[in-house]
Amino acid sequence: MVVFVVGVVTSLAASAVLVTRLERLGERLGAPEAMLGLVTALAADSPEISAAVAALARGQRDVGVGVVLGSNVFNLAALLGLSALVAGRIALHRRVVILEGVIALWVAAMSVAMVAGFVSPEAGLGLTLAAFIPYVIVSALPPAERHRLPLPRTWRAWLASAVNDEEIELLAAIHPRKGRWTDAVAALVALAIVIVASTGMEWSATALGVRYGVSSMVVGGVVLAAVTSLPNAVAAVYLASRGRASATLSEALNSNALNAIVGLMIPAVALGMGRPAGGAIVTAGWYAGLTAVTLGLAYAARGLGRRAGVLIIAVYLVLAIVLSVT
Repeated sequence: MVVFVVGVVTSLAASAVLVTRLERLGERLGAPEAMLGLVTALAADSPEISAAVAALARGQRDVGVGVVLGSNVFNLAALLGLSALVAGRIALHRRVVILEGVIALWVAAMSVAMVAGFVSPEAGLGLTLAAFIPYVIVSALPPAERHRLPLPRTWRAWLASAVNDEEIELLAAIHPRKGRWTDAVAALVALAIVIVASTGMEWSATALGVRYGVSSMVVGGVVLAAVTSLPNAVAAVYLASRGRASATLSEALNSNALNAIVGLMIPAVALGMGRPAGGAIVTAGWYAGLTAVTLGLAYAARGLGRRAGVLIIAVYLVLAIVLSVT
C-alpha cells in the first residue's frame, strides 16, 4: 500500500514536470499549437502508458489492457463529462468535432478489433497509424502550408479551418515560455521518474489485488486507469471552466488515441497480445461505444451541456460496476 501511494504521488508530480518542460521545448522549436497539444497529451499520458507497458512486460495482460482502455473510458467521463458538468456547457465547432472525432472513432474501432482478436496487433497498429499519421502531419504543418496540401480545394479549406479553430483555443490555453537546455534535462529526468514510479504503482496494485481477491480487470480498468488519468482530468476541467472547449475536446481525444497506440498497440506488437479476458473486450466495447455517443451528442448540440455530462459519467460508472461485480 505504501509503494502504491508513493508511486501515485510521485508519478503524477513527475508527469506534471514533464508536461511543462515539453511545452517549453516545443515553444523553443516553434511547434504549431496543434502539434504542441499532441506533445502535451502524450506527456500527460506517461503514467498510464508506463503502467500499461510494465504490466504487459510482466505478462499481466488483463491489467495492461485494462489500464489503457479503462483510462480512455475514464477520460471521456472526467475530461468531457465532468468538464461539461462543472462549466455548465462547453460549446464546440462542428468542424473540430468531425476532425477529432473521425480519428478518435477509428482508433477506438481498431482497439476493439485487436482486443477481440478480429485483427492481429500488427494489422491493428498499421491501420491505426494509416489514419493517425496524416493527422499528426497536418497538425505539424505551419498554417500557410496547410493550404498547399495535395487535396481538392474545398477539402484543403475545410481542413485548414478545422485545425485553425482548434489552434485558436490551444494558443490561449498553452502559453509556455521558451525552453532552455535545462528543460530538456529536467524532462528526461521526469520521464525516468514517471517510468519507475508507474512500474512500482502497477506492481503494488497488482499485488494488492491478489492479496484482497480483486480481479485484474478491476485493478487495471478501474483503479489504475482512474489514478493515472487524474492530471488530464484536472487540466480539462480547468480549460473548460475558462471556455476553452475545443482544447478540452482535443486533449481528451488525443490522449485516448495516444494511449491506445503507445500504451496498447505498440507493446502488443513487441510483446504479444495473448488472449485477454472477457472484461477486456467489454471495456474495449465500452470505450468505442462511449466515444461514439459523446461525439454524437457534441455534434448534434454543437457542444456538451450538463445533461450530456451526467449521461457520460453515468455510462462510465456502469462500466465500473459491471467490472466489479463480474
